[in-house]
Amino acid sequence: MHIRTIDWKNNEIRIIDQTKLPQKLAYLNIGKVEDLWQAIKIMQVRGAPALGAAAALGVYLGIRNYPGSDWSGFSHQLKATAKYIASSRPTARNLFWGIERACGVALDNNKQPVSRIKKAILEEGEKIMQEDISSCRKIGFQGAKLLKYGDRVLTICNAGILATIDYGTALGVIYSACGQGKRIKVFSCETRPLLQGSRLSSWELYKRRVDVTMIADNTAASLMAEKKIDLVIAGADRIAANGDSANKIGTLNLAILCKYHKIPFYIAAPKSTFDFKIKSGKDIKIEMRNPQEVIKILLKKSIAPAGADVINPAFDVTTHQLISAIITDRGIIKPPYIKNISRILRDNKCT
Repeated sequence: MHIRTIDWKNNEIRIIDQTKLPQKLAYLNIGKVEDLWQAIKIMQVRGAPALGAAAALGVYLGIRNYPGSDWSGFSHQLKATAKYIASSRPTARNLFWGIERACGVALDNNKQPVSRIKKAILEEGEKIMQEDISSCRKIGFQGAKLLKYGDRVLTICNAGILATIDYGTALGVIYSACGQGKRIKVFSCETRPLLQGSRLSSWELYKRRVDVTMIADNTAASLMAEKKIDLVIAGADRIAANGDSANKIGTLNLAILCKYHKIPFYIAAPKSTFDFKIKSGKDIKIEMRNPQEVIKILLKKSIAPAGADVINPAFDVTTHQLISAIITDRGIIKPPYIKNISRILRDNKCT
């Protein structure tokens, strides 16, 4: 199976509508920045790397019809568009990174005609997609070194094809290991409340003919106790300078369980997911989502009283002390994280 989560086709953003999976593989064409904002908000497109590309292309949607030829007016609309897209979801670092990339290339070309600046922004969005394709395969190559033939891997949420352009971070490690001939067994946590593990990860793993078994989130501990899990790999939406990692709610549970059962717990993410401006996970803003996601199954069938109090954080933060290693496109980072993140990522001048 070869699919692309996000692409630029016929002067529009083309995404897989992930709210339709697994029942239907449907595509959505987006030509307005307002429609992109909505698609991000309701998670028709999701996953940190995919959001980076979506955000950069969204900046282009927001400025492409600017009628003037002056930098001042264009810059005002650019800033307004960037602020608007940034308001869609607060946690994923790549969303803001994509916006910064698009705005940065505009600033670099501010002496050029507005038409050329618009073109440069679009080219930057397309460049981000191509970089992700390469980056994820590098993550996969690096991470596959940690997997042995016959390993049983537990994962949560979706950090695969559907969270990136066409390969994945955490699942990319599994795809790479399988491609090397290693037989890998995957257990996919369902990932309440929106079930990205069962709807998305299980779907794409099954389509890629990877041995996958879906489990309820609260099954993980018993599997570990029965020695049926060899390692856990999760993705990340934002990683602080000290290695603290924000990922889908429930990831912290798994990291704590791994610590108790002495099972390796890995995070897989590209350099673009690291936020060097924040010292620790305490500074990561956690998105709070609609209570109806918890009260109803996929916003359809009620499983609780309509007026029940609900707290629905989209993410939690796993502290670096619980992480065995962070698998990146620049290499595998091990403790001490502050030193090694700086050495491998910040001091690496490669692009």
